[in-house]
Amino acid sequence: MNSFWLMILAILIGSAISLFGGALIFLTKRSREKAITIALPFGAGALLAAAFFDLLPESFEMGDPRKLLVWTLVGFSIFFLLERLGTWFHHHHQHGSGAKHESQNYMVMIGDLVHNIIDGIAIGASFLANPATGIVTTLAVSAHEIPKELGTFGILLSRGWKDKKVLLANVLTAIGTLVAASVVYLIGGSVHLPIAELLALTAGFFIYVAASDIIPDIHEQPREVGTLQAAVLIGAIILIAGIIQLLGV
Repeated sequence: MNSFWLMILAILIGSAISLFGGALIFLTKRSREKAITIALPFGAGALLAAAFFDLLPESFEMGDPRKLLVWTLVGFSIFFLLERLGTWFHHHHQHGSGAKHESQNYMVMIGDLVHNIIDGIAIGASFLANPATGIVTTLAVSAHEIPKELGTFGILLSRGWKDKKVLLANVLTAIGTLVAASVVYLIGGSVHLPIAELLALTAGFFIYVAASDIIPDIHEQPREVGTLQAAVLIGAIILIAGIIQLLGV
């Protein structure tokens, strides 16, 4: 199969899995909490494994590791700044109802779209470097998207949107991943793109999300839950590392 169509297929499958994960919000509260308990650390483990066992080694084969680590730090910092901006917006617009809630919902969707476009750029660059690397990156992104979609679904539902509208909105933003990945892949075939730098940048994104967003939540859990989540995180790292070995990345 042509690597472009392999990328499209991988994104479609990954998006379907992510949307299915978000739809878990429609389950009973207890079932939903169990799903989140497992999905969060699994997503963190998948992102860390993809960053350290796949993206960084692949980028180091293409360029100077010292320079590429700077790009990793840049990726880490970009996500930090984006999160701070999102926190500022939330604190300054969290009061009110009706029209304000509707406006906030659209801002949530815009943020989700930007996030998905970044994911698409990462996937497109990974497939340009190596189809196996692209598959691992898509897998890691999909694993992380499940808890993210759960959060997005929950916010939109709590602010008055109906089930069908929430599903449609998330399907539309998911298209951003497909479009961004396709553009990067197709441009990369005719124009030289800094693939090594993009892979290192993506690694920085992944490390930030796992280390700064998800792992601190695990530390705040009761002992039994925290132990379970730590085990899931380590298990996910081992699983993704094993898949990377099998794919021969």
